[in-house]
Amino acid sequence: MLNSGSSSIKYQLFDMDSLAVLASGMVERIGEAQGHIIHKVRGSGSEDEKTIRRSLPVADHRQGFELMGQILSETGAIRHTSELAAMGHRVVHGGEKFQAPVIITEEVMETIRGLIPLAPLHNPANLTGIQVAREYAPEVRQVAVFDTAFHQTIPEHAYLYALPRSLYEKLQVRRYGFHGTSHFFVAKEAAVHLGRDFSDTNLITLHLGNGASIAAIKNGRCVDTSMGMTPLAGLIMGTRCGDLDPAIIFYLARETGMGLQELDALLNHDSGLKGICGDNDMRRITECAAQGDVHAELALDMFCYRIRKYIGSYLAVLGRVDALVFTGGIGENAAIVREKVCFGLAALGMGIAREKNLAATKGLRELQQDDGPLKVLVIPTNEELEIARQTIDVLLRRASCD
Repeated sequence: MLNSGSSSIKYQLFDMDSLAVLASGMVERIGEAQGHIIHKVRGSGSEDEKTIRRSLPVADHRQGFELMGQILSETGAIRHTSELAAMGHRVVHGGEKFQAPVIITEEVMETIRGLIPLAPLHNPANLTGIQVAREYAPEVRQVAVFDTAFHQTIPEHAYLYALPRSLYEKLQVRRYGFHGTSHFFVAKEAAVHLGRDFSDTNLITLHLGNGASIAAIKNGRCVDTSMGMTPLAGLIMGTRCGDLDPAIIFYLARETGMGLQELDALLNHDSGLKGICGDNDMRRITECAAQGDVHAELALDMFCYRIRKYIGSYLAVLGRVDALVFTGGIGENAAIVREKVCFGLAALGMGIAREKNLAATKGLRELQQDDGPLKVLVIPTNEELEIARQTIDVLLRRASCD
């Protein structure tokens, strides 16, 4: 399964029957002076795992995929592409066209290409992954799994903007939401942990990484999410500003003479945590904040404050909430972020126990206070596993129709 991001490629090779991971890896820092490849392959024993690390420049996603294919071949993880049942691809933006995963055809690729203006940082990388994979294994079925699909259940009153309706009818200007694959995965895991039917589970899920979003899930269906028509809206992120007074754009254009491309770069690449304190890595930000760096402290406070505001609004939307779920690199690993997000929420049932929050444990865990009325969970996301599951579902549905 392939998860091609704006500057990285994550991949996992699954056994189709057991969904056991046979090999996995990441190509990161694509386009930077020095890239990295980390590849893990399992031997015959379940704990027999070999890790290969390489550092070299990776110019673009095409070279990244070529290097991935080489290392899979070198390690014997894939001897021949005929061993593959399918390749599943993460695609960020599916617009209104794609509400479920699909087998990739030329028509599907053209539609994804047409959606690039809505996700210029991600859909090109996703397409590159599909193109290289089709060249690498032309006989293997390719499946697209869309980040926007899980959010297609959001009702009209929540996905429309207060703009002339013609802009929606002609240009499909509306809220789409992203990180849907991750939100869907952790929501299902939470329902299992809670012992509830997914169709009777209400959750607030927080996917916190360099990109960040929050989703309100009612009876197993997404009813609202923080990202909008593009991934720029909502929470403060690594380099994205999140929610912003739109008149600021007009003001900057008038006062600075900045053009559309410059403003686009400012809001997507030079804002968010990076704009506040000069760094978009939460690990370094929390270290600097602990040492008294006032700008890092401010970035951390702003990041967590915005999340708390969204939690409050989604509590009002859902009425009953069974659990608050943290996931993503920051959500899973940054205890200080979880503490600050939940600070003052005990009265709403979301207080966390400090010792549980600071415990160096991995995997799914509960953080709520012993007398807390609802669960506060940390659930590691696994978008690749969810992509694999959905890819298999597509194949099975296709086989039943043949």
